[in-house]
Amino acid sequence: MALVKFSNVGLRYSTGSEVLHDINFELAPGSFHFLTGPSGAGKTSLMKLLYVGQKPTRGIISMFGRDMSAMTRKTMPEIRRQIGVVFQDFRLLNHLSAFDNVALPLRISGLTEKHVKKNVAELLHWVGLGEKMECRPPTLSGGEQQRIAIARAIINRPKLLLADEPTGNIDENIGTKLLTLFEELNRHGTTVVIATHDEDIVRRFPHPQMRLEKGTLEILPKIQAKAA
Repeated sequence: MALVKFSNVGLRYSTGSEVLHDINFELAPGSFHFLTGPSGAGKTSLMKLLYVGQKPTRGIISMFGRDMSAMTRKTMPEIRRQIGVVFQDFRLLNHLSAFDNVALPLRISGLTEKHVKKNVAELLHWVGLGEKMECRPPTLSGGEQQRIAIARAIINRPKLLLADEPTGNIDENIGTKLLTLFEELNRHGTTVVIATHDEDIVRRFPHPQMRLEKGTLEILPKIQAKAA
């Protein structure tokens, strides 16, 4: 069964023309896709639909085997807990340490502090920030802040991970390390979708593309990885 399925989905804002037209695709459990396309093609809008930040104007979206049109405000948090999102602007809380930023989803879920400390410390070590757990985001580099955002997005072990331009504001070396980290998460079973303009990253990491052009989606197969 597909983890995510879009059937004839369309989206328009207010009374304007549709920004997404007849979107049809499925994401299999454990798959990895790049979401590509020029500026204005509708990538941000499609990502909003995927992380349940926006409802479609028409069509059917099912996630984790459930029809999203039947979801209520009470059941929506259950769906969102299964989705991890890494926003382009990180959206970290600057007054909190790296540890407390990553711990936030677990604390909101009501887990014990013993569980929180163990899991957050292990994850920050895994993303290479074990020595900077008490640092606040403004004192860290862009790449380090990005890894905090990733750790926060995956601390609840989501079934679906969405990342919006994760290599947009960092150098090529850090960008490559981040994509390697996403692949490691994918090998552990997480379904990954990365929205990106970075054609070099797409060439070097051989995963299928979901390409948007003027609001219309096409699924492109894997391409041969570019030699390092």
